[in-house]
Amino acid sequence: MDFEFTEDQSAIAEMAGSVFADYCTDDRLRQFDTREQAYMEPLWQLCVETGLQALAIPEAQGGSGLGMTELMQVLQAQGQALGQVPLWRHQLTAATLAQFADPALQPWAVEAAAGRRLLTLDLSGLYNAQGIDLNAVETGAGWCINGRVGALALAEQSQAALLLVSVDGQARLAFVELASKTIKHLPGRMTHGEAIADLHIDGLLISAEQLLPAAALSWLEPRAIASLAALQLGVSAEQIRRTVEYVTERRQFERSIGSFQAVQMSMANAHIALEALRSCLWQLCYRLDAGLPAPSEALATAWQACEAGHVIGHNAQHVHGGIGVDLTYPMHRFLYWSRALGCALGGSAASLERLGDWLSHNDKLGWKYDLAEHQAL
Repeated sequence: MDFEFTEDQSAIAEMAGSVFADYCTDDRLRQFDTREQAYMEPLWQLCVETGLQALAIPEAQGGSGLGMTELMQVLQAQGQALGQVPLWRHQLTAATLAQFADPALQPWAVEAAAGRRLLTLDLSGLYNAQGIDLNAVETGAGWCINGRVGALALAEQSQAALLLVSVDGQARLAFVELASKTIKHLPGRMTHGEAIADLHIDGLLISAEQLLPAAALSWLEPRAIASLAALQLGVSAEQIRRTVEYVTERRQFERSIGSFQAVQMSMANAHIALEALRSCLWQLCYRLDAGLPAPSEALATAWQACEAGHVIGHNAQHVHGGIGVDLTYPMHRFLYWSRALGCALGGSAASLERLGDWLSHNDKLGWKYDLAEHQAL
């Protein structure tokens, strides 16, 4: 087995790390906290200039046509720097349109690849307690949508979105232009700074082409999970790095507190959780890029990301003591991000429940079932 990245993948990771690290200094993050900005527009322009906003969009639509492994590396760098830009939702929405949408919708993917239009998406209805709150009913001209979407990221800044709708009890993706007069926005902000809005939709008419085939959701969901897990990996890695630096410098009883056994055990647990998440995420991205099915791998990665975010975030805060919750000290932002990412993934309990349901209906799990002689089973 070869776990090394290619030269091109390493170059992308290095470029992304440089872009995010150079812009997202602690001073700039503090300024973003106080200026009520929806996202970091100058950083977004840097992403557009370097092509980071279109890595996963196919070449036919003007993107780079790369896979989840490359996107994972970019999102990990974004998570480490806490860069507030809409990278993964924007390009996965465009990539889904490129893969499954009618030719009439392809210009949206082209515009997204060029950075001229901003796209977003919401999959929270798959796991939250209320389920999918949008219903689509077929009409003579297409579909009529009614209901609600909660906390859609960058709803007021985006021109269109992929939203979950219920069609005869089945979850489907609908492509919706957000400027419609039938959509009312109730804006808000997540604790980690992301601009959101609740949408109340009353009688929105869409064409038949705007309701994507059922396969689109099966394709998009594991990629969305991988993206959120990659952000969590970056956030958690930086939490550990900063915490190790802190316990090395902080002294108590004339000793570095990093020499205390309790602190060492706490940080060891955090490091184990980080590496477990990394292994799950790399396997998921490999399978997605190889065109292999990955439903259980996606759910396992979602659970691992939620668990790692919780363990690492709380251990880091505990080791920092009171200074960890001081809003003038940077560590609190990482806990906000890890908790927000865990919520975006549905939480560990919901992920574990869905994985248990999958396992109860599938008795074939593991690498050996990817071999040719098992493909027809």
